[in-house]
Amino acid sequence: MKQQGIQGASRAKKRFTTHSDKDALRAPDLVKRQFIATRPNQLWVADFTYCSTWSGVVYVAFIIDVFSRRLVGWKASRSMTAALVVDALNMAAWARHTDLEGLICHTDAGSQYTSVSYTDRIGELGVSASIGTVGDSYDNALAESVMGLFKTELHRNPAVLADNGGHWKGLDDLEIATCAWVSWFNDERLHGELGDRTPSEVETEYRGSDQAKAA
Repeated sequence: MKQQGIQGASRAKKRFTTHSDKDALRAPDLVKRQFIATRPNQLWVADFTYCSTWSGVVYVAFIIDVFSRRLVGWKASRSMTAALVVDALNMAAWARHTDLEGLICHTDAGSQYTSVSYTDRIGELGVSASIGTVGDSYDNALAESVMGLFKTELHRNPAVLADNGGHWKGLDDLEIATCAWVSWFNDERLHGELGDRTPSEVETEYRGSDQAKAA
């Protein structure tokens, strides 16, 4: 007989979203697991995850600024095509409203990130692509951590699910909830690695610093 009781939210993965294309040319690994940035728009990391809903699987892509941990771009879609990650990249570029020349955007070796449409868009923005090794989550550990937070704090959160009838219905309701979660993550959630500050606070402090004025 199956035991009933309280269970903690699990961050375990049961579906793989990274499918590498062995024939695709890949960008070099410019990060080497050193997820360090001294200013905004110096290093971004990107990844996407899946969410189960009544109407099927929904994929959600994110782009994170390593300096502030700010979620600068995201996109939800019913398919994990290259368009998913390109749309997240476009949102990030639009949100920053600045020249991105010299920025590094690091990803895993998924076929979406080695696609022609993604690499072309990266080039148009003046961004340097960086790709970790195949099958090694440590090479994109920071992004993987944010995917885990998203799944735990929103997608599998019992309180949030209760407000949505116990399960996500589909793309629309998950997309609306993700928009609210991103806003909370950036502007209200305290991050231990940021000294219990929010990403918005970190970036505001940077803009008023001597380092920013000298840049």
